[in-house]
Amino acid sequence: MSVLVLHRNPFAAFPYRRWLDGDAPGLDGSAPYPGDVVVLAARDKIELAGEEVPDGTGHDFTHLELFDTLDDEAVPSRALALAEEYRITHVIAHHEADVLLAARLRERLGLDGAWSADITPFRDKALMKRLARRAGIEVAPHTVPGTAREARDFAARHGFPVVLKDRAGYNSIGLRIIADQDELELRLAQAYGGGPRDDLLIEAYVPGRMCHVDGLVVDGRTVAAWPSQYQYELASFGADPGPRVDLTLDVDDPLTPRLLTLIERTLAALKPEDSRLRTHAFHAEVFHTPDDRLVLCEIAGRSGGAKIREVFETLFGIQLAVQVTRAEAGLPLPVVEGAADAEGRLRPRCMSGQVLTMKRPGLVRSLPAVPDEEWVRGFWLFAEEGQVIAPASGSADFLTAAVGSAPTRVACERRLRALGARVIAETKIVAVETA
Repeated sequence: MSVLVLHRNPFAAFPYRRWLDGDAPGLDGSAPYPGDVVVLAARDKIELAGEEVPDGTGHDFTHLELFDTLDDEAVPSRALALAEEYRITHVIAHHEADVLLAARLRERLGLDGAWSADITPFRDKALMKRLARRAGIEVAPHTVPGTAREARDFAARHGFPVVLKDRAGYNSIGLRIIADQDELELRLAQAYGGGPRDDLLIEAYVPGRMCHVDGLVVDGRTVAAWPSQYQYELASFGADPGPRVDLTLDVDDPLTPRLLTLIERTLAALKPEDSRLRTHAFHAEVFHTPDDRLVLCEIAGRSGGAKIREVFETLFGIQLAVQVTRAEAGLPLPVVEGAADAEGRLRPRCMSGQVLTMKRPGLVRSLPAVPDEEWVRGFWLFAEEGQVIAPASGSADFLTAAVGSAPTRVACERRLRALGARVIAETKIVAVETA
């Protein structure tokens, strides 16, 4: 037994060896992992979080290998070589950009876990929307424009704004909300300068507030899931200087059961009965329109970004990353306990949410103090005073993050907004003069 981990995150939040050894809530730690732990990690994500990049020593892995980025074309072949060298039996990947490579490695080596066909409906947005629509789930009008002309024709039919994004994108990287014909022509010139392509998606803009549903599926059954609502636009990460608040919905909110039902239908549409994707986290995004429709934006077969995992732990006492790590390693899962609803899903213990601020370019002169309120379940800084930082490169490139709790959504929002205002007031970043 041995595992290969594709790691495109900071290390602090992912103590793989501890989790594999059973050192986590719901596990007794009495059975240390007997095999090799081989890790391929992304240097850029470690540095971006302000962590010290590990060298050849000072870690508890059998083998750690760093690439400047896991987008390096050499990563798949190197991963396969390491899998064969260490006789890998299981492959672990938490990041959206790596789940398909992990599936291909499992398939190539004949290993347990999800294979390519199981993951593709969650990665290919065009296929995802086609399967969802076939199941009667509303999605935005969309197409895969092979040429600039096809994109123009779509915009002419559906009007502005339109949304142009990577068919397999994540973290809003490259996503553009295009307001008019002039902006469309600029984007098309950039996108199709090299000729026809099939990796972009254009869709009609859906007005309304974006909700998301996060959950855990164990052996094909959803054991815990809950909806939240972004109080900001995901795509505004590059121009939003204020606190970005994300809140869970109350138990008695009329949207709560509707969203949970919609996502159960979506999971069923994307996973046939013979799917090898049996135990996994998910993160779904759904538009709630002004006329009270629910329109599926997209769904991922992994846990959400930002501090959604920590919010989920506040709600249910479940560490999603631990569950997924052990499931993908073929190990017993932590015990899931708590009161259940009529569908067998856990009920949340309280309400929760997160408040985020994005990186912006300049010299970091001051950062906020760590809050000491009991309701603050976690607080993270992703820069240091005296450091020169670049602007946010995606919707998950944070300067600060905090997770809080309260008995109700209203109380949680009040607490998080006050904390967000304090964080902004205590943060000072100044422009850096260039020669």
